[in-house]
Amino acid sequence: MTLQLDILQSLGIAIIALVLGNLAKNKFSFLKTFFIPSPVIGGLIISILVLILKETKIASVEFDKILQDFFMNIFFTAIGLSASFSMLKKSGVLGLKLALAIIILLPLQNLIGVGLAKIFGINPLHGIAMGSTSMTGGIGSAISFGKIMEKMGAESNITIGVAAATFGLLAGSLVGGPTARRLIAKNNLQSKGALSRDTLADIKAITNQKTLTKAIIIIGLAAFLGTFINKILAKTGLNFPYYVGCQFGGLIVRNVYDFIKKPIDMDNIDLVGNISLSLFLSLALINLNISAILTLAGPMLVIMLAQAIFIAIYTSLVTFNLLGRDYDAAVMVAGHCGVGLGQTPNAMANMEAIIEEKGPADASMFIFPIVLAIAVNFTNPIVITFFINHFS
Repeated sequence: MTLQLDILQSLGIAIIALVLGNLAKNKFSFLKTFFIPSPVIGGLIISILVLILKETKIASVEFDKILQDFFMNIFFTAIGLSASFSMLKKSGVLGLKLALAIIILLPLQNLIGVGLAKIFGINPLHGIAMGSTSMTGGIGSAISFGKIMEKMGAESNITIGVAAATFGLLAGSLVGGPTARRLIAKNNLQSKGALSRDTLADIKAITNQKTLTKAIIIIGLAAFLGTFINKILAKTGLNFPYYVGCQFGGLIVRNVYDFIKKPIDMDNIDLVGNISLSLFLSLALINLNISAILTLAGPMLVIMLAQAIFIAIYTSLVTFNLLGRDYDAAVMVAGHCGVGLGQTPNAMANMEAIIEEKGPADASMFIFPIVLAIAVNFTNPIVITFFINHFS
């Protein structure tokens, strides 16, 4: 028997998954410690139940995927709207060096994934899924590019990428702190103290129907612009995910706002983006084909451990030295490990843990998220696309 759920039924199951994830996260502290997203937790629970139903021949469940793509594109549009070139300029030379360290890592992660995939005799596209696609890109990137790679013959690439990204969420928290602490102790580094809070003040916007509607209008128009950018990208002959055009639409709108010196309400835009991300992840995770992971469990584990060891070495030798070998550099090493294996929350939590123990690093906390939004979100899709087209 096949249960084919429509758009609202699929959304309802995704919301149940989100609720289950929140309940599990509140009950089990280690899920909070490693910043495992609630949609991932709940989505895995539902996908396991779906697998049990299928294996016991009770029912095969099929979900509608229209809303999954919709929420994904809205989220990445919101990410694009956070990419302010004027803010990046304020971060100065240090910001450019951090961007360079982040960008250099991306192809190296893919080379590790592809190289080990060939050694194990598996599809090199699976190696890319376990490279910067899932490591630096995270779950959203793994799903988006996984669709493209599956069409190229890499079966269950989405599942493999999501599994790799989930491993990264755990590893990002486990690797970052110890790596930074070792650098601080070895080089006897000290905090330079807090900077003036006036220059770093973050004025929170009010959230109500008017401000939320305005944020939705800005995101909607930026995504609309992105649809035309996608048509231009299609002419390159390369396989870009649809969300890339939406990201660039957000980028253009944000920097037009900056150019005409008109403020943009990022608090409410982030709110809409984060809600969209949660629903997107829930819808994506309930569709996971968990049984496909088992056939690649051994190679996956080796590749994931190799990625974790490599980033600890890379950030110690490259990121730390590029950023000046001082206390702020060590704090940003913790952040780079967090985002290079997990996601932005891992990065910021790693940095905050160091700061809480060793003292303020306000320059790092100001520069890192700004540079990250631009360096990762707009270069990683290009790097991944290059590797996919080369190894397909």
